[in-house]
This record gives sequence, C-alpha cells and structure tokens, in this order.
Amino acid sequence: MKKIILLLMILLPLAAMAQKTKIDKHAPKYLTGAVPTENGIVTFKKTFRVPGQSNEQLYNNMLFYVKDNLVVKGIEDAWTRMLTEDKNNGIICARVEEWMVFSKKFLSLDQTRFRYQINVKIDQGSVNIELTQISYLYGEEWIENKPAGEGGTIYRAEEWITDERALNGKGTKVLPASGKFRRSTIDRAQEIFDNAMDMFEEQAKAAEVKTQETKVQKRQFVVE
Repeated sequence: MKKIILLLMILLPLAAMAQKTKIDKHAPKYLTGAVPTENGIVTFKKTFRVPGQSNEQLYNNMLFYVKDNLVVKGIEDAWTRMLTEDKNNGIICARVEEWMVFSKKFLSLDQTRFRYQINVKIDQGSVNIELTQISYLYGEEWIENKPAGEGGTIYRAEEWITDERALNGKGTKVLPASGKFRRSTIDRAQEIFDNAMDMFEEQAKAAEVKTQETKVQKRQFVVE
C-alpha cells in the first residue's frame, strides 16, 4: 500500500505538469493575432522610450546589443552578418541565423535553423525594433565530421506560422506541424525585445546606485 501511495505521489505531479504543458501550447498568446503581418510579410515590432538618453546613446547601446547579443552569438555562416550601421540616421540592420530548439532529450534533438532580419531605428528618443524576413531550415541530415548538415526544407514564416497556416479553423488551437515553429518564434521575438529593454533597465539601475553612492560619500565629508 505504501508503495502505491509513493508511486501516486510521484506520478500525479508529473501528470499535472504534462497537462499544464498541453494547455500552454494553445495559450491565448499563441492564437489569433499573435503573428502580425505587414504588407503580407510577418513582422514583429516593438517601440519604447528611454528617458534621459540622447539619440546617440540609444544608437550606441542598440548597436552593442545587436552585435554582441545577436550577431556574435549567431551561427557563423554567410547568413549572419551586419548589414547597416548608419549612425547619422539612427539605423541598424543585421541578418541573424541561430538555433531554435524545440525539444532536447537523450539521443534526440529537435531543432531548426531560425533566420531573421532585425531592423532598429532610433528616432527622437524612441527605440523602434522589428524582426522580419523570417524563415527556417528544418530537417537537415547530419553528416559525421562535417560542421553543417545537408538537405532539409526551408519554410518561410508567411507560409508556415501565420494565423491562416498555423491555427485551426476556429482559431482556438495551434496546429501540430507548424505549431512549434509559431510558438517558438513568438517567444523568441518577445525575448529579443525584452532583453533590449532589460539592458536599458540595468543601465538605469546602475546609474541610480552610483548616484546614491556619491550622495553617501558627500554626506561623509560634511563640515559643521
């Protein structure tokens, strides 16, 4: 009896986790309208302001972010590279190819090459970011002692992860085949936007701490 109870204590939480994962796959954030298009092209956008920073500071920070957090960490091949660095007009543009991992298990790895173009525009104190020209290279055959696979299928976001292609007729569920691409792309786009904003948040907090430390130092030298 004790063994049965112990087994149930182990299995029930696992079952709950599995159910949660199943529900999350069809969460509202992945459903209708989650993949925006502009002139027929899938394009994710984010605009935010950073008080206290000039256009030049915003440009330099975003250039560092695109280069060091996206381009440098991307897959090293002809696809990943900077396209535009136009400080005078506040424009940054790069193409990035990175691994998008769907699942990773013992002796099993399901992943795709995720390709996108990131465009940044600094305009009157605002940071405007967009991810567009999205595609995937999936199903490569891995060859021993070779850095890249061979074959595979290229999917364009417009024909694979839009509402029309990746949701059921009622828009209440994500389809199995393209669903993992849609969910992972939505999450990755949000992560890229969030990381950029977090960078500025961390800078602001560091500046605040430095200011507070300076005030404390001044108080230590007050002459009566």
